Amino acid sequence: MTTAKHWAVDVYIGEHDESTYAEARLHTDADTNLSGTGTARLHPADSNVPEIGDELATARALSDLSHRLLATAADDLSAVVGRRVRLTG
Repeated sequence: MTTAKHWAVDVYIGEHDESTYAEARLHTDADTNLSGTGTARLHPADSNVPEIGDELATARALSDLSHRLLATAADDLSAVVGRRVRLTG
């Protein structure tokens, strides 16, 4: 029988002045909790379209989270095999 696991990512978005901030938080069945952050700033010459700032900040937060997850996997694998492991993504 196949075992299904559930991992969830919550994204929190906020704005301050001309910057948008996002935090992506990963929650797993194994109580692994990682987070990544991202920001976006409005260039003075650009039109103010909040959705674009949300998209950019969220994409950057998810990218940061993915790099942190890859680093965590490499550390866990290194502990299992007894030598330094480098994973690329």
